Amino acid sequence: MPSRLPPFEADLARASTLPAFAYTDAAILAAERDRIFRRTWQPIAHAADVAAPGSYVTGAVDGAPVVVTRDAGGVLRGFHNVCRHRAGPVASGKGARRSLTCKYHGWTYALDGKLVTTPELGEVKDFDRSCHGLRPVQAAVWGPIVFVNLDRDAEPLESVLGKIPDETRAFRLDAMKLVARKDYTLACNWKTYVDNFLEGYHLPTVHPGLFKELDYDAYRVETHRLYSAQIAPIRRARSEGGARHYAPTAEGELEALYYWVFPNWMLNVYPDNMSLNIVLPLGVDRTLTVFEWFRHDGATPEEIERTVRFSDGIQLEDIEICEAVQRGLASGSYEAGRFSALRENGVHHFQALVHEHLVRSR
Repeated sequence: MPSRLPPFEADLARASTLPAFAYTDAAILAAERDRIFRRTWQPIAHAADVAAPGSYVTGAVDGAPVVVTRDAGGVLRGFHNVCRHRAGPVASGKGARRSLTCKYHGWTYALDGKLVTTPELGEVKDFDRSCHGLRPVQAAVWGPIVFVNLDRDAEPLESVLGKIPDETRAFRLDAMKLVARKDYTLACNWKTYVDNFLEGYHLPTVHPGLFKELDYDAYRVETHRLYSAQIAPIRRARSEGGARHYAPTAEGELEALYYWVFPNWMLNVYPDNMSLNIVLPLGVDRTLTVFEWFRHDGATPEEIERTVRFSDGIQLEDIEICEAVQRGLASGSYEAGRFSALRENGVHHFQALVHEHLVRSR
């Protein structure tokens, strides 16, 4: 249980990592689902799916079905995809409709969530239709992505994102379109994967190909309240050293931006593409990572394939090390470790947030 967690040291130079049982205990995962995943902004769909009035798209947050609509007035709205009658789904997939109708008994809701019709209800007493609309959730669009938050009291998405929209404005993310997707299932805890993403410490040993692309000495991690940014300048191409994926003509001409937003999604922004990485717990030692690649119009199939192949190679390297680390965490020989004060401030920041959310009373 979260109460078993020791206090977390705020001073990176003195801090130890979360204990091994935080990555292997099913009770910890259950608490994370309730106190973290159901109270944070989660990407569930693409902005193009709800661009026009009358459109809708469905998804789920930690198993809870949701539907996002764009009503006739153009207002974006989010709801639990759960009929107020007997909990049936009011929508499936995506598309365009004037209303949402439950597939179980035909109760119908307007796109603003109001209950419209209740067929064959009979002489029901003390029933006020206006009090039985769909339960709302927060919904927002940023870039090419639709987000929802089941916690209606949570701070807005724009507050969570902080400076990210301004720092990525030159990349025109909102004009990018989905070009590819790959799902990976890993034999590790979701936090094991996030820990790995949040530091460049492992680049020289785990990712030699990516290490060749980046200026490792200039690699840095900047932490903010609910997100962190990894700044990775791309090295200038030299005549020696073999083929490069990127080859700027001047030092610092290109820059890769790696953002992580609490708790479980990342944006990898490169000069010619962006990938969204969503980390979803399937069990205490099983994790689904979803990779989606976005590019601007005009990219050729060969360019898209090259982008996916390069990213896929990095992902396979991460899978191998994350699964090995999970075995170590479950071995009984490891309790907790110390952070590199030079290279692991991003991991410390993430683990502090996990600890904060698990031990808080709300």
